[in-house]
Amino acid sequence: MRVDPRVKAVGLAAAVVAAQLCATGTGKGFYLTPLTLAGYETLAALGLSLLMGYGGQISLGQAGFFAIGGYTSAFLTTLDLTPHRGGALAAALATLHLASPRPDLYGGEVLSVAPWAALVAALLLGAALAAALGVPVLRLRGHALAMATLAFGIIVASVAVGTEALGAADGLHGVPPLALGPLRVGGGPAHRVENYYLAWALVLLAAWLLENLVHSRTGRALRAIHGSEDAARAMGIDAAALKMKTFVLSGILAAAAGALSTHLVGGIGPSQASAMKSVRLVAIVAVGGMGSLWGTLAASAGLTFLSLRGTFGAHDDAVFGGVLVLAMLFAPDGILEVDLRSLLARLAPARAARKEEG
Repeated sequence: MRVDPRVKAVGLAAAVVAAQLCATGTGKGFYLTPLTLAGYETLAALGLSLLMGYGGQISLGQAGFFAIGGYTSAFLTTLDLTPHRGGALAAALATLHLASPRPDLYGGEVLSVAPWAALVAALLLGAALAAALGVPVLRLRGHALAMATLAFGIIVASVAVGTEALGAADGLHGVPPLALGPLRVGGGPAHRVENYYLAWALVLLAAWLLENLVHSRTGRALRAIHGSEDAARAMGIDAAALKMKTFVLSGILAAAAGALSTHLVGGIGPSQASAMKSVRLVAIVAVGGMGSLWGTLAASAGLTFLSLRGTFGAHDDAVFGGVLVLAMLFAPDGILEVDLRSLLARLAPARAARKEEG
């Protein structure tokens, strides 16, 4: 039975408020920072869940779009336009309020692209590259598509490491906070609660919108393509266009997540584009359930928070692998779809056999 998306949204909102009250009430408000970052990672995971669980397109390049969003916003907001202040470009940007002054590390003032304009540029670039990549790779299927998107992610990571203007191996730092009306993304501990609620409000909004999308006519068409693309085409569904739109939407969500998390922490490094990050996002979607947006949300929130807190230490990737194996064995449809009675029934014969052997 389908649960109304509004009920799920209310449940998520209640959990978000409870977590914040618990963290601040116990004097552990610092937990809100990894929870906020987990929220932005969840945005990228939700986009991948839509692409894989409903569109049937396996992508190992989601971290590439995450890094594109983060690096675009970081590069533009740390670019020093002061030497060109008298030039036509800088004057035009200032006139259109696309550039703004900010303090530098030495107490001076530099002119850079406004953070909100950099965010828009990050989203547009993410969408444009997703569309450009989608033209050739979405003709592929299965493992061929996975390998092509993995290659894209590797290219992005290599460009980030090898480009001096992007900070090379050190990445970019000193990224200013992003003002969204009265709210700020970034700003340090003083804005910790504000950042937390903003991140999870965006996650809630994205999950609710995507939930409604997948249960709309478009969502039914996506499921038809997932089931059999040839049959969907025979029914009159423009599979190529719908796959492209889904791929671009997934890329935009990842780019938004990368840009927002970059403003939150004030920097970004090449590790954000690593192949392992893409694999972890795929693992999160698998643990949450390929066709379950809310399962992906729960898996991402829990696993990403524990990972960012350093709970697993040097064994972080090993734990992710173990969780994925267990999920495939005992919860192949996702952690929210576990039937405890069925699981116990499956385990009972194994216990009985061990007793007989003993």
